[in-house]
Amino acid sequence: MPLALVALAVTAFAIGTTEFAAMGLLPQVADSLHVSVPQAGWLISAYALGVVVGAPLLTALAAGRPRKAVLVALAALFATGNLLCAVAPDFWTLAAARLITGLPHGAFFGAGAVAAAELVAPDRRARAVAVMFFGLTVANIVGVPAATLLGQHLGWRATMLVVVVVAAGGTLAIARLVPALPSAEQAGLRHELRAFRSGQLWLALATVVFGCGGMFACYSYIAPLLTEVSGFATGSVTLVLALFGAGMTIGNVLGGFAADRALRPTVCAAFVLLAAALALFAVTAHARWSAALTVVLIGLFGFATVPAVQTLVMQKARRAPTLASATVQGAFNLANAQGAYFGGLALDAGFGWTSPTLVGSGLAASGALIAALAWAADRRRPAPVAVEPAAAEPTAAVEPAAAALVTAPMH
Repeated sequence: MPLALVALAVTAFAIGTTEFAAMGLLPQVADSLHVSVPQAGWLISAYALGVVVGAPLLTALAAGRPRKAVLVALAALFATGNLLCAVAPDFWTLAAARLITGLPHGAFFGAGAVAAAELVAPDRRARAVAVMFFGLTVANIVGVPAATLLGQHLGWRATMLVVVVVAAGGTLAIARLVPALPSAEQAGLRHELRAFRSGQLWLALATVVFGCGGMFACYSYIAPLLTEVSGFATGSVTLVLALFGAGMTIGNVLGGFAADRALRPTVCAAFVLLAAALALFAVTAHARWSAALTVVLIGLFGFATVPAVQTLVMQKARRAPTLASATVQGAFNLANAQGAYFGGLALDAGFGWTSPTLVGSGLAASGALIAALAWAADRRRPAPVAVEPAAAEPTAAVEPAAAALVTAPMH
């Protein structure tokens, strides 16, 4: 794997730390800025809104521009957003800064995934994407606990400043290590939008929204579940969440390897196993050792879907994968929102702390069903009888990674 992928992973680490560490620092932020904890929670929503809006907007603005320059600019914008957060004088300024910080999130992972695919041979695309996302999973093992601990002792602004340093290092690494990856001559907003004519692409995005919503339905309420049902002390929850991050890391690696060998079966199997693990958690949550083991499995199966689905979307987007790939990040955030919403409905209805895991199991199963139906529909499509000249000459008019995705065998 090229060293350039490490540069992408460093920035992904910074992004993951910023996104998830805010959840553990809400009491400190609320106390510092004299707002309630629920109001401080709007900062998480502001970041998510930035991701949903920024993914298509910034990708559209960057269409037709050299990929390396786009990645450097997006990483620099992310670092700048964190700096604005660190110096924000009041709550509303901080909320605006969080929205700005979230803007490059989806566009970076979208462009980064395509760039990672361009840096390796066609049979290693999913593994290359997994290397980039490795930084995001490691953030949940190391970055988030460390950032939370730092914020508790030195204040949340110190955490933001450390993220700025890491993000700046990632920006410089991308500028130094990532080779020139110019966009194809045909690249542009209209060209990218053509990818959304594909019904298979919409089915892939629906798989993300519903299937991954299962993991977030559980994760959103896992802290009170672990303390109220499993019997963990409040201080031990961070350790269990680190185990969740370890499971995510393992799943990311295994999912990348499996997807390179059998893409469609990997997507379906990962969501089926995730649904089973979530359903099992409703039983195993009543003992600490079994709860911790199941948390690892949920992280493993939940994140095994990420490189597989990301690769599937790029494949279905064919010659214009960048905007579609960035849209996946918006889909993940919609999955986060709707998973937390439906899990919360179960709690409000009085079904108990384990009910979100059962809701999550149902959502993951629906994702598996959508993936299976899309696979069946894809298999019924007649194979193309001829290859277009443009696809045969990717260097002239088609992005190299996209050309590889078109010519790769369908799984």
